[in-house]
Amino acid sequence: MNNMNQMMKQVKKMQEQMLKAQEELANKTVEGSAGGGVVTVQVNGHKKVLALNIKPEAVDPDDVEMLQDLVLTAVNDALTKAEELANQDMGKFTGGMKIPGLF
Repeated sequence: MNNMNQMMKQVKKMQEQMLKAQEELANKTVEGSAGGGVVTVQVNGHKKVLALNIKPEAVDPDDVEMLQDLVLTAVNDALTKAEELANQDMGKFTGGMKIPGLF
């Protein structure tokens, strides 16, 4: 029975550490870019877009599709980096296993 209590304490401690790590992801940011940096997107570890910056040279009224492609590329780049950040931070608790709904 003593082993069970000890195990439950360890599980509770790990849950608290995981919760803290998830909360800290909100404060960590990554940046994605496209077009050599003419479009940049900043995303936090919860995959929330925080900022979108477009340099004037990226804006061509005759080629709006190019700007749209640059924005999409930068957003996807940032989201991929945010996913990698979350996997890295939370992977230490899961041993690399993907647990649906955890992060």
